[in-house]
Amino acid sequence: MPRVLVVEDDPEMSGLLEEGLRAEGYDVVVARDGTTGLMEAVTGGFSAAAVDVMLPGLDGFEFCRQLRVRGSRLPVLLLTARDAVEDRVEGLDSGADDYLVKPFAFAELSARIRALVRREATGPKVVLEVARLALDGATLRARVADEPVPLSAREFALARFFASRLGEVVGREEILEEVWGTSRHIDPNVVDQYVRYLRRKIDAERAGVEIVTVRGAGYRLEERTP
Repeated sequence: MPRVLVVEDDPEMSGLLEEGLRAEGYDVVVARDGTTGLMEAVTGGFSAAAVDVMLPGLDGFEFCRQLRVRGSRLPVLLLTARDAVEDRVEGLDSGADDYLVKPFAFAELSARIRALVRREATGPKVVLEVARLALDGATLRARVADEPVPLSAREFALARFFASRLGEVVGREEILEEVWGTSRHIDPNVVDQYVRYLRRKIDAERAGVEIVTVRGAGYRLEERTP
């Protein structure tokens, strides 16, 4: 049974999440503050975590930073009432894998958690290399020309998907289905946002590959000519 950590200080919200996730077959542990949640996260063997941003102790952003500093690749879904672009960017840059704005339908949260758990459980376990980009499915680590590139688990999954479909045009809906686990209740523009993150982190010239926009169709990863 997959274990999911819920870090939420509001009793009503945490109760609803715990009840809903248990009904879907998850073993759920609830923490009421960021410090306790972090202790659980690094020792509890969880498949995914749903973490509120506004928490006593460590807030959600610092929770993610501290988790990554400790070497944990636990997939984290941040929950927040703040939907400004800069807040979403800060959340993803802090190491979160996904970001869900309150109020949300439980069905959407469930789909996001399901995608994170499935990817964690069934993700590829081999190194995929394209030009000078190497993606290790066992450790979720990326390297460009033998230098590490820090990617969140979601960014890694997207990069891995593009690499596995080298030279092929893939549309946003297909990307959402494969990387997010569903295309329902998710704004397709989130794909564009994550592509921008990858372009910023993976230098095309050094890596020897680039993500090309195919207008009206989607994206394609292609090797660059030296």
